[in-house]
Amino acid sequence: MALNFQQRGRSGASSGLLALFLAVSLILVIIYTREGDVGPLHRAQATMSGLLAPVQMAGAPVGAATAQMQDVVVDATVDEESLSALREQNRQLVAQYAQGEEDRLEAERLRGLLGLKDAYEMEGVAARIIGRSTQAWSQTVTVDAGSAEGVDAGQTVMGATGVVGQVIDVADHSATVRLLTDPNSGAAAMVQSSRAEGIVRGSLEGLLYLEDVAADKQVSLGDVVITSGLGGSYVKGLIIGTVAKIDMRQGDSLRRIVVAANDAPELLEEVFVVFTVGAEDAAAVSASTHRERVRQQQAAAQGDGQGSSDDAAASGEGSGGGSGDDADDGAESGGGDQGGSAGDAAGDQSGDTGAGSQGAEDGQSGDEGVSAGEGGDR
Repeated sequence: MALNFQQRGRSGASSGLLALFLAVSLILVIIYTREGDVGPLHRAQATMSGLLAPVQMAGAPVGAATAQMQDVVVDATVDEESLSALREQNRQLVAQYAQGEEDRLEAERLRGLLGLKDAYEMEGVAARIIGRSTQAWSQTVTVDAGSAEGVDAGQTVMGATGVVGQVIDVADHSATVRLLTDPNSGAAAMVQSSRAEGIVRGSLEGLLYLEDVAADKQVSLGDVVITSGLGGSYVKGLIIGTVAKIDMRQGDSLRRIVVAANDAPELLEEVFVVFTVGAEDAAAVSASTHRERVRQQQAAAQGDGQGSSDDAAASGEGSGGGSGDDADDGAESGGGDQGGSAGDAAGDQSGDTGAGSQGAEDGQSGDEGVSAGEGGDR
């Protein structure tokens, strides 16, 4: 009996303490909710938080390590079926991204062809390049449009920024195009500013030459070269490229001119086969198209030049600063940026091409163009 009495006494004491604890807690909660932010309970809470902050910070790495270990354990226990599903999902996402990027690039190229079609008011058909000649002496491509789409031999073929070739053979749903860079090609052309006429021919090295140009005709580096329409082989007034170099070695009365093509044949993926040109002054459209292309190249070159100047300033080297100043001087004269742009188009003729861009924009003499190109090269 004494033992049972002691157990009941302990149970009653525990219940009393629990009731007291609950009552005190309820009172503290009521006081906490009713007092302001500066009340004693809030101040006590802030003090305890400050005291415990170092302990919490010390325990943060332990918590992070624990979470990482949990991830490792979860990854290690994933079954092979789940891993295979994740790999397949990743493969599909990569394929979708690659296809989306390809579609974006194709849309940009087609927009370029559409812009050219609208500018010249051309009628024709767009076609994809589906084959290329593997022979070094024959630069031709095969397109996926033929007689069923209205394509016929002799029609002019355009890239996004200029003439690239001519149809020489046609099947029902395909056609062969001889590029201007083919050694067997020949297009009657002229320098737009002086109307100096000649024949544009390709070469084994892939360069374009405007041959048989009269030596007494004024030709400046950077002048626009367009089709003349003579002989009826090409539609008149379509842009081919720009003068990159003037070669006087052909003869005393004739000159040979290196032409930087507007379109790089090796980069072509889509072309436009021209049936008719509705623009009354195709030559004016060619000039406008060239000016827009030069403007875009200048903008890109200025962006690159600005980045180079910033890098030189950050390095703090005297020689780097001098190069930045020279580049700025070249940009003010128009030769630096334009020289670099035309030089890219001409390949290894960078110095002469730099002068050509200045001649195209300002109409200065050949010597002045060369000076501007040298300023750009510095």
